[in-house]
Amino acid sequence: MSALPALDRYDWTHILEQLDAEGWAPLPALFSPARAAELARAFDDPRTLPAGADGQACRSWRPPLPDGLDALQRQLHARLAPLARSWAQRLGRAAPAATAAAPACLSRLGQDGSLPLRHAADDAAFPFCLIALLSEPGRDFTGGEFVMTEQRPRQQSRPMVLPLRRGDGAVIAAAHRPVRGANGDYRATLRHAISRVRSGERVGLSLPLDGQSAPP
Repeated sequence: MSALPALDRYDWTHILEQLDAEGWAPLPALFSPARAAELARAFDDPRTLPAGADGQACRSWRPPLPDGLDALQRQLHARLAPLARSWAQRLGRAAPAATAAAPACLSRLGQDGSLPLRHAADDAAFPFCLIALLSEPGRDFTGGEFVMTEQRPRQQSRPMVLPLRRGDGAVIAAAHRPVRGANGDYRATLRHAISRVRSGERVGLSLPLDGQSAPP
């Protein structure tokens, strides 16, 4: 695997502000085209295994993670840990614990493939996940948008479509986030999915950020 992406080139003050306000924040061109293609080919690597109920569409790495992804996971965790602690405090929880999280996964969806709405199951885990697109929209596939919904108490769900190109990443809230209201903070539930691929083949990456090793 190639070198670790350069995280210092991003405006982390802005990223943390958007993540706090919206539940997601983009990391444009996180992976080069060559690295994105390299990661996409790993779906067929014998070191990966079928992942859960979506085993035909999703595969996870046997530990350890490929060189570079493990360091990326640790560095993103360190940058996001202060916001994770703030969210826990605002939601009245203990600081995120080091738990056995979902594995890093690759998803590969062909025509008519999709992944349903879901979110992380463990509220005690680190609240963020990295997702990345490893194929080029409009060339490698059509459709297949990465979709998020946010449900606030007594409100309709708010849909969001993340505008990803090949190599782009995004940090997303894995399950819940605090939202400021008139009477203090309340909990919003976020779910994520991949819409139906209309043609071609879409490959994506999901990397939990708990410092160990969301669907892709």
